[in-house]
Amino acid sequence: MTILAASTRALRSAISRTCRTPRNQSISMQSGRIGSLASWNNISNSNTLPSQQAAFSTGAVWQHGSMPRPAPGTGIKVNFVKPDGETVTVEANEGESLLDLARATDMDVEGACEASLACSTCHLILDEASFDKLEEPSDEENDMLDLAFGLTDTSRLGCQVLMTKELEGLTAKIPSATRNMYVDGAKPKHH
Repeated sequence: MTILAASTRALRSAISRTCRTPRNQSISMQSGRIGSLASWNNISNSNTLPSQQAAFSTGAVWQHGSMPRPAPGTGIKVNFVKPDGETVTVEANEGESLLDLARATDMDVEGACEASLACSTCHLILDEASFDKLEEPSDEENDMLDLAFGLTDTSRLGCQVLMTKELEGLTAKIPSATRNMYVDGAKPKHH
């Protein structure tokens, strides 16, 4: 039996015990997390009320490739400057990250860690006006930016920049290289 199979079996066993909790009994925090995982995995049991489960938050469904593109002229305009100097103007949805936008529009931005702040492969160089409108980067983002190729004063990780109407016209320059410790030189694949 593999470790994954053993872990899955143990989780399902814990979930089934959690689902048998009487409706009027409060659930411990640990059981609440397990109950939430049950909901997340679409494992249901009629003995568990939603109010007995702790909140479980995941990214929105659109972060996995199904967010519709805005109708032409209705989105937030973003200019990507490719390493060869070509400028491509695309439209973003409000709340969409620059990484997600780049992937959705086939820009050459990698994002190897899937936006978990564990790499710097979605490094972008922003125009100064747009950079000044953003909140300061977190310590975690700054730590990853220290590893970025071609770091500048207006560098940000694309996964951490969420689009707002105030960022209309943002220009993001794609660096000519990234530092990907997993596969240097690999090109991102569209999801």
